[in-house]
Amino acid sequence: METMASDGTALSDVGSSVLVRDAGVWMKMGGVVLVGLLTLAVMEQLYFLRVRKTQSGKSLPGPVIAMPFIGSILNMTADPFGFWNAQRDYAPSGISWNSIVGYFSVLVTEPEAVRTILNNNGDDSFKMILHPNGHKLLGDANIAFINGPKHKALRKSFVSLFTRKALSVYLKIQQECIRDTLKKMIASNGAEFELRPFVRDLNLRTSQYVFVGKYIRDQEQFSKDYLELTLGFLCLPILFPGSQLYKSIQARKRVTVELAHCAKLSKARMEAGEEPECLMDFWAQRVLEEIDECDRSGAPYAHYASDDGMGHVMLDFLFASQDASTASLAWVTVLMADHPEILAKVREEQQAVRPNNEPLTFDLMEKLVYTRAVILETLRFRPPAVFVPQIAMADYQLTPDYVVPKGSMVFPSLIEVCHQDFPEPHTFLPERMMPERQEHITHRANFLPFGQGPHYCVGREYAVNHLIAFLSMLSTECDWTRRRTDKSDMYEYLPTIYPGDSLVRLHARQPASAA
Repeated sequence: METMASDGTALSDVGSSVLVRDAGVWMKMGGVVLVGLLTLAVMEQLYFLRVRKTQSGKSLPGPVIAMPFIGSILNMTADPFGFWNAQRDYAPSGISWNSIVGYFSVLVTEPEAVRTILNNNGDDSFKMILHPNGHKLLGDANIAFINGPKHKALRKSFVSLFTRKALSVYLKIQQECIRDTLKKMIASNGAEFELRPFVRDLNLRTSQYVFVGKYIRDQEQFSKDYLELTLGFLCLPILFPGSQLYKSIQARKRVTVELAHCAKLSKARMEAGEEPECLMDFWAQRVLEEIDECDRSGAPYAHYASDDGMGHVMLDFLFASQDASTASLAWVTVLMADHPEILAKVREEQQAVRPNNEPLTFDLMEKLVYTRAVILETLRFRPPAVFVPQIAMADYQLTPDYVVPKGSMVFPSLIEVCHQDFPEPHTFLPERMMPERQEHITHRANFLPFGQGPHYCVGREYAVNHLIAFLSMLSTECDWTRRRTDKSDMYEYLPTIYPGDSLVRLHARQPASAA
């Protein structure tokens, strides 16, 4: 017998009517949400149509329509090489647009416009973001995100970090790390291997020992945390517990805590009058001098003077040097394999300057003119930091015909500028950097592997020396070949650019007398 409600209606009929009513409510709510999303999508497209218009009434080249809300982020993360090549092809020497996670984004390949962006950094122009995940991963205290007086004071305190004396100290450490890596590579006994992990580990170790010496308590754990941090630059900007971005942020916190501990130990050693053994020591000396000056004058300490402040800056140095130099180590190795005639000239110079394979000194480095030219050309030909992403802090007149709207992401392309105006720009030609031509000087406006303006790389000489030392030791101690594939002429974004593959066979080089 069916149960009845007090009004005589069957309860089953009541339940059915409730379900129907609830279904209707959900359908109405769903309809409202759908209409709202469609409205937002239309408004977004109308906004893009408006802001990509130039002052002459034309439209910036780019996609006809952008994927609502997410734009081209999936294409960019799944196939960066294909995405950026296609984006560049919209305007090989100009400005093009796209949408990335809803941001109106502008790729700039015109040299003068690129220089304008790099030279203007502030609340009324552009602010560096490095990457959509940059602030979350590196923290707002990162030097790349600081402008104005704070930024100038911080860079001023770096003067003693790259003197001849300091670079000589670093060079000894660099050679020790390179020698250990070459031993590991030679141990492959001629078996084919992918080069990138070797040079990544080399640069990770070199950066740690050069910048913070032996203060790190657990090198293995620190390296794992740093590599976990870098993975955050290769993932979607989605933050929740367990996501890659979340894991990377937690790793960054552990890294900065350890670096603050290193700063504390370094200050103690320098206060005790010991000799500097790493970059942290040279900087600790300067910071302690600044603290004394503030104590005498009553001025407040600089924002970076605390252990935590110094730790954050050391993270900046690690990040700035690690990926860029690692990429360049890979490029110079494969380029020498692809150009044996150039490698032969490097070896000829090495034999003339250090015939008995002597350890490199600062004086010997200055005599390696052709080897330096090879490194400079590698940096021009394949600048590791392809873009220096910015955010427009205000509407900005970038060209006579176009105003970048406030809030836009802007991608000035260093590689496109480095490939313009030079004679035979897409040919790898070290001779262009020799004293007879000095194209890195005569075309200095387009030689931008280290950036330009207020955020110009302070460690330029350190990075160049590291690459010269690596090529010098590799060329005299090893022979190697590269197996080319259909990916060899492509780039891989990690987040700086690497060869699409670097499959090499390497063995110890026999002395000339034994050949």
